[in-house]
Amino acid sequence: MSTKREYSAKERARIGRNAGLVGIGVNLLLFAMKVTLGIFTGSVAVIADAINNLSDAGSSILVMVGYILSAKPADRKHPFGHARMEYLITLFVSIIITVLGIELLTSSVKSFKSSESVTFSGITIAVMASTILLKLFLAVYYRVMGKRISSASLKASSVDSLGDMAATAAVVLGMVLTPYLGSYLDGILGCIIAVYILFLGIKLIIESSDTILGTAPDSQLVMKIVGKLRSYDGVLGIHDLVMHNYGEGRFFASVHVEMDADGDIMLSHDLIDNIEMDFMRDMGIHMVIHFDPVCIGDEKVNSLREAVHRIIDDVSAALSTPVSMHDFRAVFGVTHTNLIFDVVVSSELPVSEAELCTMIKEEIAKLDGSFNAVITVDRDYTSTIY
Repeated sequence: MSTKREYSAKERARIGRNAGLVGIGVNLLLFAMKVTLGIFTGSVAVIADAINNLSDAGSSILVMVGYILSAKPADRKHPFGHARMEYLITLFVSIIITVLGIELLTSSVKSFKSSESVTFSGITIAVMASTILLKLFLAVYYRVMGKRISSASLKASSVDSLGDMAATAAVVLGMVLTPYLGSYLDGILGCIIAVYILFLGIKLIIESSDTILGTAPDSQLVMKIVGKLRSYDGVLGIHDLVMHNYGEGRFFASVHVEMDADGDIMLSHDLIDNIEMDFMRDMGIHMVIHFDPVCIGDEKVNSLREAVHRIIDDVSAALSTPVSMHDFRAVFGVTHTNLIFDVVVSSELPVSEAELCTMIKEEIAKLDGSFNAVITVDRDYTSTIY
C-alpha cells in the first residue's frame, strides 16, 4: 500500500510556481479572446468576464510570488520562516478582486442607460463556449496540484475556476437569449458576474483575515497529536496543547504531559526528548513539552481525584459543553483540605468562569464540608477538549 509523499518547502514552491505559470498563461489567453470579442460585439457582460480572467491572471502571479517568497529560509527578523507570506498574498488578491467587482458592477449598471444594441454571431458564441473548456482544464489542474502538495490556495483556485466556468456559461446563455429577451439582458448578466466577483472577493478577505488572525487547528490533526502523545508508556495524561501555524505544514506546538512524580526524573526527561524528536521526524511539528509530575501512589488522593472528575463530568453534561480537569493536587490540613486543580473550558461556555467555579465548588462541598476547591480556569486553544 502506497503512502502519500511529503513535499519539502522547496518542492512545494516549485510546484506552486509552475501552477501559477500555467494559470497566468491560460487566463491571459482567455482575457485576450474575450476582451476582443467584447470590443467587437459591444457586450459589457463579455468584457466583464474578460476582466475577471485578467484578475485571475493577476491572482496567479501573486500566488506564484507568494510561493517563491514563502520558501525563503528563516532569518534573524523572521525566525519562524516566511511561509505566512502566502496568507498575505491571498489577502492582497482578495482586495483586488473586490475592487474589480465594484468597478464591474458600476459599469454594468451604466449599461442599462445605453440604447446601443448588442449583437452576437454564431462564431462569437462558439468561441466563448470553447473558453469554458480551458477553465475546466485549469480547474482540474489546480485541484490535482492542490491535492498533491496539500495547498489550500490551489484548491481554492480550482473552485474559483469552476465558478468562472459558470459565469462564462451565463454569458453564452445571454448571447443566445438576447435576440429574444432584449439587450437589457446583457447588462443584467454583467451585474450577475460582478456580484459573483464581489462575493468571491469578500469571502476570500474573510478567510485570509481569519488565517492571519489565527484559527483553531484542524480537529483531526489535534486528535492525531493527542493519540500519538498518549501512545507513549509513561504518559498519564496531557493538557494545555497550544499550536501555532506559520504556513502550510509548518506547525509549532507546546503541551503539558503528566507523568509519575515518583519516577526517575532523568528517564522522564529522556522520554520527553524522544517524543519531541519523534514529532519533528514523523509529523514535521516543532513540539515543546512541559513535564507535569502527578502523584499516583496515594490512594486517598486518587480517590479524591476520581470524585472530582465525576463532578466535572456532571457539570459538563449539565452545561452541554466540554469541561475537563488536570493538575489535581490535595493539600491536607487540620481544619480543611485544599483541592487544587485546573479546568479547561471551550469558548462556547454558556456561563461565566466565576459561575462555573461556583457550581463546581458547591458540588465538592457536598462531598465534605472541609474541602476547599482552588480552581484555575484554562481556555482551550484547539477547539477540541481531549
